[in-house]
Amino acid sequence: MAESKYPKGLFFLVFTEFWERFGYYLMIGIFFLYMTTDTTKGGMGWDNGTGSDIFGTFIALAYLTPFMGGLLADLKLGYRFSITLGGILMGIGYCMLAIPEKWAFYSALAVMVVGNGFFKPNISTLLGNLFNDPRYRTQKDTGYNIFYMGINIGAFICNFVAAIMRNKIGWNGAFITAGIGMFLGVITFWIGMKHYKHVDVRKEPKPEDKPLLMQFVKVLLSGIAFAVIGWQVPTALWGEGDKIYTIMGSRSTDAFFMFCIPVIYFYSSIYFKANKEERKPLGTMFTIFLIVILFWAIFKQNGTALTTYAEYYTDRESPAAITAVTENLGFSEKLVAENKEVSQLDEQFRKIKDTEGNPVKCKDYPPYFKNLESSKVPKQGESINLVNTEIFQSINPFFVVSLTPLVIAFFAFMRKRGKEPTTATKIAYGLLISALSTLVMVAAVYSTDNGMNKASAWWLIASYGVVTVGELLLSPMGLSMVSKLSPVRLTALMMGGWSLATSIGNKLSGVLAKNWDKFDNKANYFWLNFALLMFAFIIMMLLLKRLNRVFHEGKHN
Repeated sequence: MAESKYPKGLFFLVFTEFWERFGYYLMIGIFFLYMTTDTTKGGMGWDNGTGSDIFGTFIALAYLTPFMGGLLADLKLGYRFSITLGGILMGIGYCMLAIPEKWAFYSALAVMVVGNGFFKPNISTLLGNLFNDPRYRTQKDTGYNIFYMGINIGAFICNFVAAIMRNKIGWNGAFITAGIGMFLGVITFWIGMKHYKHVDVRKEPKPEDKPLLMQFVKVLLSGIAFAVIGWQVPTALWGEGDKIYTIMGSRSTDAFFMFCIPVIYFYSSIYFKANKEERKPLGTMFTIFLIVILFWAIFKQNGTALTTYAEYYTDRESPAAITAVTENLGFSEKLVAENKEVSQLDEQFRKIKDTEGNPVKCKDYPPYFKNLESSKVPKQGESINLVNTEIFQSINPFFVVSLTPLVIAFFAFMRKRGKEPTTATKIAYGLLISALSTLVMVAAVYSTDNGMNKASAWWLIASYGVVTVGELLLSPMGLSMVSKLSPVRLTALMMGGWSLATSIGNKLSGVLAKNWDKFDNKANYFWLNFALLMFAFIIMMLLLKRLNRVFHEGKHN
């Protein structure tokens, strides 16, 4: 019998990751909606600013903890135990979200962040170890492509399941479904255990690495101390009475960026202590780390600002036969009549203001109908069919799955002609294309008279399609850059640096989205996003010749 081109453990890991991503993206697809939905409909009832802040903090921490989890697995716990522990913790966290209490909500977030830290880096490491076998080494890139496809198929399917569970059972049913998905992933991992047991080998640190590791541990402890200072000190010094004082808009934001100070100092010290030969590639990586922060700050708004746009400003009406879920939104004709004038006068993009000019929520009037054509407003006792908002979260993974082969084929074609762009050039193009996706949303706002009318769903689909091309040029290239330029002894730390940049970008996405309600003209909000990405692109282009020279030297070496 002919030997397989791939290790048997690959497919167990792919399906493990499929279920893990199914659970994670199911939860993240409804997370912001859950926080900002009125309590009468089972949500937390928080405003968009609070929801955006918590969302950004959660996804930021989700990218901070993996490096710590990877370090612990390398030195002490092993990969299989860490993956199992992380999966179980995440499953518990998803199920805890089904408890409609604040203590359960925040406890669930903490449990999920820790679980993700153990699971995420170690399953990728275990997969890489499988392909270190000489029999499979030539198929390593293809193996990771298969793995990545499994991730995005799980991310695509989960939102349809979330929509059905949320409408048939409620928020708790959807969150428990995410937990079940994660537990199925753990079971799948256990079933295939014999196929990767032999590559679960812990790395004993070399003597020259121990000072660096101890320094990193000290940095983490310092970061925690700085975070506590960021959370407590501004209010203690400048707060009045029960009023909370913050420097950057929220306690979580202050704490997060304070935590980052010693970590950034640690990475800076690596650069300044490096020898002349290592300093050039390290400087190149750190430059790109700083630039791509802005990409993640915009890209990760799919869960906040773009979800808000889909929820309230996008035409989600659909015939019952093709509607994933149905929402009963009927209300009295009297209420419609009383609010017609409000609908016409609402020039603040669905914001109603009190006598002092502060935005307030109009609880009695269903917000979806405020910019709906009067002919489509249901009469008393009637309802309309709407596609659930979380379905829009499946657009990005759909495009990832469908466009990845085209992008790979395009660059293979360019490579044969000797015209394939360098890694740095691909990242620059990724920034430019991502910037163009924000212009799609600018056009959407202008075409709907700043939200006075419903926008076609095609605007969001187009925006997601464009930004996905940018993502495919930038995100994989960032990981490739680290593997190409990192000194061998620092590769793990530099992967941590890439995660740190992603984490800071994720947090900034929440900071930006928190200001959504402050923009009366929403076109200006998307223009700001465009300006930030174009700034990153221009900086990248100014440095491109120097960056390409370093890449060329690294390839030559």
